[in-house]
Amino acid sequence: MSFTGVLALVTSPLLHSDSSSSSSSSSSSSSSDKVRKSTCLSCSLTQTPSTSSSEQPNNDSNTSQINNNNKFCYSRASPSVRWPHLKLSETYPSPPHTPVVVEDAGFSAQLSDSDSESKEEDNRDVGSGALGLDKNDETQLVLGRPSKTKAKKMTKLALKRAKDWRERVRFYTDRILGLKSDEFVADVLDDRKVQMTPTDFCFVVKWVGQKSWQRALEVYEWLNLRHWYAPNARMLATILAVLGKANQEALAVEIYTRAEPVIGNTVQVYNAMMGVYARSGRFKRVQDLLNLMRERGCEPDLVSLNTLINARLRSGAMVPNLAIELLNEVRRSGLRPDIITYNTLISGCARESNLEEAVKVYADMEAHNSQPDLWTYNALISVYGRCGQSSKAEQLFKELESKGFFPDAVTYNTLLYAFARELNIEKVRDICEDMVKMGFAKDEMTYNTIIHMYGKQGQHDQAQQVYQDMKMLGRIPDAVTYTVLIDSLGKENKITEAANVMSEMLDSGVKPTLRTYSALMCGYAKAGKQVEAQETFDCMIRSGIRPDHLAYSVMLDIFLRSNETKKALTLYQEMLHDGFMPDNALYEVMLRVLGTENKLETIEKLIRDMEKVGGMNAQVISSILVKGECYDHAVKMLRLAITSGYELDRESLFSILSSYSSCGRHSEACELLAFLKEHAPSSNQLITEAMVVIQCKAGEFDGALAEYSNSKGFHSFSRSCTMYEILIQGCEKNELFGEASQVYSDMRFYGIEPSEHLYQIMVRIYCKMGFPETAHHLIEEAAMKGILFDNISICVDVIEVYGKLKLWQKAESLVGSLKQRCKTVDRKVWNALIQAYAASGCYERARVIFNTMTRDGPSPTIESVNGLLQALIVDGRLDEIYVLIQELQDMGFKISKSSILLMLEAFARAGDIFEVKKIYHGMKAAGYFPTMNSFRIMIKLLSRKKQVRDVEAMVSEMEEAGFKPDLSTWNCMLKLYAGVEDFKKTVNVYQRIKETELQPDEDTYNTLIILYCRDRRPEEGLSLMHEMRRQGLEPKLNTYKSLISAFGKQQLLDQAEELFEELRSSGCKLDRSFYHTMMKLYRNSGNHTKAEMLLSVMKEAGIEPNFATMHLLMVSYGSSGQPEEAEKVLDNLKVTDSDLGTLPYSSVIDAYLRNGDYNTGIQKLNEMKRDGPEPDHRIWTCFIRAASLSQQTSEAFVLLNALRDAGFDLPIRLLKEKSESLIPDVDQCLEQLAPLDDNAAFNFVNALGDLLWAYELRATASWVFQLAVKKGIYNHDVFRVADKDWGADFRKLSAGSALVGLTLWLDQMQATFFLLCKGSRDLWQDASLEGYPESPKSVVLITGTSEYNMVSLNSTLKACLWEIGSPFLPCKTRSGLLVAKAHSLRMWLKDSPFCLDLELKDAPALPESNSMQLIDGCFLRRGLVPAFKEINEKLGLVRPKKFARLALLSDEERERVIQADIEGREEKLEKMRKRGNVDPRRVNWIKKLRKRTYRRPAMLANTKQIV
Repeated sequence: MSFTGVLALVTSPLLHSDSSSSSSSSSSSSSSDKVRKSTCLSCSLTQTPSTSSSEQPNNDSNTSQINNNNKFCYSRASPSVRWPHLKLSETYPSPPHTPVVVEDAGFSAQLSDSDSESKEEDNRDVGSGALGLDKNDETQLVLGRPSKTKAKKMTKLALKRAKDWRERVRFYTDRILGLKSDEFVADVLDDRKVQMTPTDFCFVVKWVGQKSWQRALEVYEWLNLRHWYAPNARMLATILAVLGKANQEALAVEIYTRAEPVIGNTVQVYNAMMGVYARSGRFKRVQDLLNLMRERGCEPDLVSLNTLINARLRSGAMVPNLAIELLNEVRRSGLRPDIITYNTLISGCARESNLEEAVKVYADMEAHNSQPDLWTYNALISVYGRCGQSSKAEQLFKELESKGFFPDAVTYNTLLYAFARELNIEKVRDICEDMVKMGFAKDEMTYNTIIHMYGKQGQHDQAQQVYQDMKMLGRIPDAVTYTVLIDSLGKENKITEAANVMSEMLDSGVKPTLRTYSALMCGYAKAGKQVEAQETFDCMIRSGIRPDHLAYSVMLDIFLRSNETKKALTLYQEMLHDGFMPDNALYEVMLRVLGTENKLETIEKLIRDMEKVGGMNAQVISSILVKGECYDHAVKMLRLAITSGYELDRESLFSILSSYSSCGRHSEACELLAFLKEHAPSSNQLITEAMVVIQCKAGEFDGALAEYSNSKGFHSFSRSCTMYEILIQGCEKNELFGEASQVYSDMRFYGIEPSEHLYQIMVRIYCKMGFPETAHHLIEEAAMKGILFDNISICVDVIEVYGKLKLWQKAESLVGSLKQRCKTVDRKVWNALIQAYAASGCYERARVIFNTMTRDGPSPTIESVNGLLQALIVDGRLDEIYVLIQELQDMGFKISKSSILLMLEAFARAGDIFEVKKIYHGMKAAGYFPTMNSFRIMIKLLSRKKQVRDVEAMVSEMEEAGFKPDLSTWNCMLKLYAGVEDFKKTVNVYQRIKETELQPDEDTYNTLIILYCRDRRPEEGLSLMHEMRRQGLEPKLNTYKSLISAFGKQQLLDQAEELFEELRSSGCKLDRSFYHTMMKLYRNSGNHTKAEMLLSVMKEAGIEPNFATMHLLMVSYGSSGQPEEAEKVLDNLKVTDSDLGTLPYSSVIDAYLRNGDYNTGIQKLNEMKRDGPEPDHRIWTCFIRAASLSQQTSEAFVLLNALRDAGFDLPIRLLKEKSESLIPDVDQCLEQLAPLDDNAAFNFVNALGDLLWAYELRATASWVFQLAVKKGIYNHDVFRVADKDWGADFRKLSAGSALVGLTLWLDQMQATFFLLCKGSRDLWQDASLEGYPESPKSVVLITGTSEYNMVSLNSTLKACLWEIGSPFLPCKTRSGLLVAKAHSLRMWLKDSPFCLDLELKDAPALPESNSMQLIDGCFLRRGLVPAFKEINEKLGLVRPKKFARLALLSDEERERVIQADIEGREEKLEKMRKRGNVDPRRVNWIKKLRKRTYRRPAMLANTKQIV
């Protein structure tokens, strides 16, 4: 058990001048009539001879101070010893052992108890009148009776005038002190060998009392019992002085009380009794006696006031200007302070180490012409020594001779202690040598000082050696010597050795003093030996020594910390009864213990004691209560203190608020602050600061920040960084890093230094802000101030941020600084530096650090290995990873799972499926089970690569391994299925998300909405968006854009406009793409007016139309049949931009060509050439597309010839020349177009395919198509028969290219079946029935739903397939798909007459008119147009085979069959109505279905004659 509190405040409990002896009482024996010695000690000390109590002469009342914990004593030598060079031995015989008190912090010499007493022996021949006694004292009867056998007695006058009084006093003194313990004083005094006066007996009592207060008391009691003299003031004052010096206050009070009524009012008696009280610092008792003197008409003298001053100085700490106030009090009493007054005050300042007050007293002394003496200088040397100014003390010492004084032993010892206090061993040795040279032998005080010095240094062997030297040189160790040894050993926790010293002290006959017991108790307390400490305390009580403040405090602290509250309270009451008050720290411990035990009544009593007994004000009590953790009581006292006008204490307030905050009592804290703000306006700054702190702790951070912002403009806050630190911590917690930086800047502006913790917080904040340089600067600034962070993670954070910002050079600098400050660099620092290198791909540098760690330590870890791998990955050197892995394995490193996952993720990002699968399977083979992260990586990669089956297999494996797919996994699958447009599985995934109770996030909803938009189901997408908003999620702008586009494609323009206006009204910042999308919708719907108005809206929104915008407007005009308006836009562009390309010209030319105005189109081509731009792929594509849609071959030639005249003759040559010879030219042309933007090659091939198909150059179209596939212009998997997928994807192809692709696809499937069946159609028949060769159950043809150049690919291919009677039907679940059962398709390819010859061939000659015609978005064979119109208008949608049969009939026969079909349907419906089996709604639906046709704005066909 350790003890603090009181013990922490006790620096040197043994250094005290008091010596204690056992109490005694005298009684009369009825049988022998002798005074028997009745002193009895209740412990082993009773047999120990009493030792003299030593003290330093100061003044009449300046005695050894019990209440001071920091002094010890030694016996002062006689004047002849003090000044051996003055030869004073003849004049001044060596007096009895008189004490000198020396302070712990400086051996401040004290004056004698009474200066008049010190001179009394020399003035004995003058008579007692010089002492100021009453004349009655000299008229007392001579002791004893006349004896006939002895010489005649001297007369009273002769006896009075006799000068041999010293010999008579010495005679009795020596005989009494020579008595054995079992002999009595009466045996000496009854002998009456020497004639004595009452004054002589006073000196006997005094001289005997200097050795043994018990024998002195026995003499006094003997004289009283014999009644040989009447009690007089001198004798009473003498015995009181003896008892006072022996700390026998109780006996002194008893004797004074018994004798005071007989003696009457005598100043000397009052002074002696006040001296008794003054020794124990009982200032109030002294003050009461002084007041009693005045009430009884006995005027106090200067000795009285000096005693009062001494008592005040010993009663407690000095307040500012106390010494000057006491001097003024003496002067107000009509007296003039003498040298003893000043010396008493300076000695008191020395005890308190109060240099400032001592200097004031000395200045007052000089100002009032009071000459200092040697004691004054000794006291000043002591003050300077205690205040750590040994050089000033030495200077005073050297100036003594010039002042007319010679240093004595006290002076040397005082200076010696000044340097011993600073542990300056060399200087102590020098002073000792000088002291010996001047004739002063080292005395007990000298040795005690040196022993104490070594003890403070912990050099107990040296202290023990000095102790042994002391005994060898004949110096007898006194109580102080032993006490110093016990105290030093106790402080070093060597309590066993301390106890041994106590035993040695008892064995040597030296009785322990109060300071000795206190030192031993402190040692036991520090060692946690409660029982031994209490036994020592009890033994001290039994030996008659009354506890002082320190002894009470130590025991009270022990009881409290041992939770023996009852004993502690009992001892506390005894302490108060004896006039001692616990200090503030001890009160705090008591309150804390009582608060823990919830003893509220006892706490209230302590508060009353502090207020009434201790005289503490409300502010001090409040502070003590706060430190004692009694916060509710502290608040009451704080309110009282504030209303009483005391200043608000910062620390107390903050402690109360902190307690309230930790208990969640924030409202009470705010209420207290409101009260303080009202009643303590001068502390508004502090209260505001407290309000900021409490709001931070209450979680009301916004309010705290607002309070701070509102207040900092009017005044700065306190110099403490507490508020700033709490505020910055709140900013960090709330991620308000900018505000934290501002608060920190304010703090530095006001000159407040950050703490180590605040430095660390700011380094973290700047790292999070991405300012590692600032964080690095703070680390360097702290290091310059001596603050080195023990938390290495602070530096690691800075290095990591440097790495993320690719500032590895600065990270190197920081590591270099750490290497200079630390012997070894932490492994975390090296790993962070490796990661910093890795972030920049500096593999070689990272490898150097790795090798350094391997060579010098600390050894690399998994993080080090991963850093090397990351460096290679960032540098794109994936091919070197396996080499590094092999090297690490050769070095003995085992490749961890995290390293494998790092490699897996790297190859996944690179899209290398082969390596990823290899690493994944290798990881499982090595015994590492896949983690959730590894599954995510695999699924994400496979989804990106659209490996549907692999993704599904990975999800199944993931579930088998016990992992549930999380939302990110499901989102990957959603995007996968959306990418392949598998809408059914996408919906299934969404249902799985709902079933697993996962909450869809923004990615989920956005993916699904975009998917619905692609599937031309914008209404469902809009419904899902509403659900998304109900979940508190906001769709992305791209999602809005997709919905708007989808509504536009479905001709639901109102819904698209509503969404667009909703975005605009909600304040969203729309970019040009939204306006462009709306313009496209208006263009496709023919609302060119709205497109034009949208341009104005766009400008109002602050978005300037760019070239793309104007191009869209031109296209809109062109598609609406207003080429003139498009040309106006072009003219405006020419004005604003002189450097136009071919794009705007192509828009105008295409508008005229679409409108059938070929001549104007050619004219605009020539104008473009004149303006500068040369015709390019855009112009070529426009003219080729227009030629493919022209009705007559001659019109096509006109257009293509114009193109030839413009410098591009390839199209006209393809129509007129042999196609095989033009393959190189086409190939070269495609090579030139491939790298160009705007899909130049793709659009050119599409237009060329339409042209060649329209004019029956099918073989040429075939090899152009295959050449486009070969060059990657068309996808290689446009049809996938060879991959056993059998499907085809013709999306984005033009109608002519799609028809070429369709024919080639059917031919390839037919050829594949035929080859697998070895060319036998019989085998084909059997294989087809058995499902061989292997093919999917259904064959899918993807047409898409989009239109290109007003042509619907889906409608075109359906019309073609319907015409030839194919088994392809529209998909029921997805639009844009045609599906045929594989078996039906095989049979159709085998048996259909349309499939007998699928070879594409060129016509022998070009037809006079176009073989194809664009009608309702279908690019149809011209001969099929009448039948298509009739069937579509009269029957609506019919099955392919039925359409094929009807199309082959003549017009009259087809009309008859159609009419019969209509009549048959009506009859069937009529019969069903009669039976009541028909739902009217179904009838209406059928009628509407029959009437539904796909209408498009027909392309204007009024082809003008070309001039």
